[in-house]
Amino acid sequence: MSGVFYGIGVGPGDPELLTVKAIHAMEHVDVLIAPKTEKKEGSVALSIAEPYLKKDIEIVYQVFPMVKDFADSTEAWEQNKEEILRLLQAGKNVAFLTLGDPMFYSTYIYVYRLLEHEDVKIETIPGIPAFTAIGSQLGYPIVEGNDVLSIIPATAEPEKIEQALQGADNVVLMKVYKNFPEIADILARHHMAKQAVMVSRCGLPDERRINDIEAHKEEPVNYLSTILSRKNVGESRRSE
Repeated sequence: MSGVFYGIGVGPGDPELLTVKAIHAMEHVDVLIAPKTEKKEGSVALSIAEPYLKKDIEIVYQVFPMVKDFADSTEAWEQNKEEILRLLQAGKNVAFLTLGDPMFYSTYIYVYRLLEHEDVKIETIPGIPAFTAIGSQLGYPIVEGNDVLSIIPATAEPEKIEQALQGADNVVLMKVYKNFPEIADILARHHMAKQAVMVSRCGLPDERRINDIEAHKEEPVNYLSTILSRKNVGESRRSE
């Protein structure tokens, strides 16, 4: 009898933000798949889940190439898939840990697509995304009333970001790291810079918060950085 494959969202960083369901699932897991990139040792997702792991659990690190197009690196993904299938066919329950929520800008989505057509039982357990944790921590309402919220990857083309901001009252910008200066300038043009707050590595020991993004826009920022902002209605109306 084959095992169950779990996709577990571990949240943004604070181990206490794991759901009860996620913790219960890990109690039944024999093997943990801990994702990592080629350039970094260890796994942030694994460190978050560590307080809840069984002592005898097997940990398997898998490297997932950081590519824009999933089809660009099928060989590495197929190798990871075959390793997971072998573990499941051996009767082991296997969990894939991922930061935030498994179905939200996650490597797990690609793993899920590789396995969904196989003869495998899959259970996906949601997690808390970084932007909701940031909003709660700072007392910063993400969206309210009839406001329109746009969730945008900062890695998108600038034109696409500009278009999304035009119809948005509030915004969440994810993956703010390579082009932080450009993102700060775009927000300023849309009257959103003054209301913006950026948090890097939310819930982790080295968490960093920046309130004035324009003053700090030339500084390097971590990959796990998220900006919350809303339109400054007063400025917007004066410019019309």
